[in-house]
Amino acid sequence: MSLAEVTQLPLNQKLQIMEAIWEDLRSRAESFDIPPRDKALLEERRARAARGEAAILDWDEVKHTIGRA
Repeated sequence: MSLAEVTQLPLNQKLQIMEAIWEDLRSRAESFDIPPRDKALLEERRARAARGEAAILDWDEVKHTIGRA
């Protein structure tokens, strides 16, 4: 499917396709080859959050802060 074809789809169909893609990616997440350095960074960030040293924000909160630095 080309980009031109995708842009012509109705919004609800685009959302269904996006959800299907995310579900597929989520189901395969464990099989992705993630470099050890990236894994270590993620684990450190998770540990900081677990210790209360870092805040966890949901996407809606983050969106409103983008570009406000």
